[in-house]
Amino acid sequence: MPSKTNQPIASWQAGDTIVGFALLSRKERRQDRNGNSFLDLELTDASASISGKVWSDSPALEGDYDAHDFVKVQGSVKDYKGRLQIILHRCRRTSDADGEHGFDPALLVPTTAEDIGELYDRLERLLQERVQHPLMRRLALETLATHGRELREHPAAKSIHHAYRGGLLEHVVSMAELAIKAAEHYPRLDSDQLLLGVLFHDLGKLRELGAMPANEYTRDGRLIGHIVMGRDLLRQRCAAIEGFPEELQVHLEHLVLSHHGELEFGSPVLPMTPEALTLAFIDNLDSKLNQLWQVGDAGGGLQYLRGMGRFVLLPETAAESEARDAGAEDGPEQTRLEL
Repeated sequence: MPSKTNQPIASWQAGDTIVGFALLSRKERRQDRNGNSFLDLELTDASASISGKVWSDSPALEGDYDAHDFVKVQGSVKDYKGRLQIILHRCRRTSDADGEHGFDPALLVPTTAEDIGELYDRLERLLQERVQHPLMRRLALETLATHGRELREHPAAKSIHHAYRGGLLEHVVSMAELAIKAAEHYPRLDSDQLLLGVLFHDLGKLRELGAMPANEYTRDGRLIGHIVMGRDLLRQRCAAIEGFPEELQVHLEHLVLSHHGELEFGSPVLPMTPEALTLAFIDNLDSKLNQLWQVGDAGGGLQYLRGMGRFVLLPETAAESEARDAGAEDGPEQTRLEL
């Protein structure tokens, strides 16, 4: 059985024996049909995530480790209903001494594939050059000065879309660049207001969610939610600018409050202006495509996507394509040998 030591999760295959480090992103104790306890886990690193099990006969069942710990694991990778799963035989919380054996937290925290510094520069340059209204440009740049450090690091969600370090920044930059294209196609849109709506629409997630690697809801996040928290952050930044127009502020607040598009999706109000409607569609498009691509990176084919409540058909990955082509090349040779 192949053995892999300190290799990224994305490289794991069925039949591998694994020894290495991971972030324990989920740990739940359950019982099987016979009443025996087992652990249902999820292991994560910067490359991928994988579900895991610790059965009742494993020494790892009562180990001293919890969700959001960095852990050292030893186990076997299996194929379970078309998905990879690791059966853990040993698991423990990492220690300072593990640094000498390959433990590096930076390799274990899921992170945007894009360069965070370059993303931030794109956003800052876009707001500086594209927002024409002087007070709105000041609002945008002062908001970056105040919240930029958090924005660079924060996830955009706990699990559904852009749920990784730098995910919120990636989401905002993608939406901002898409908003510019929409405003160029529909010149009657107020591009300044649309861009400020993009900047503030999810800013409340800086307060709703903790930073990586924990990525858990805060108490206030549970009680209030990011939409209202984002409106509050907008009000704070507007209040810091003397003479900021009240009517403009109200419209910007409307953009934040309506950006989920539907009441059943959490928006207190429905989009009532062209800019609010556009913002809601852009947000929905960017989040949905990110969900599709995140699932698609793990494998193609027809898959059920929980966040969208439907089956989706995804193209095969490069690795799957290479394996299929290799199989096609081997097929005739195998047939001749069998004959």
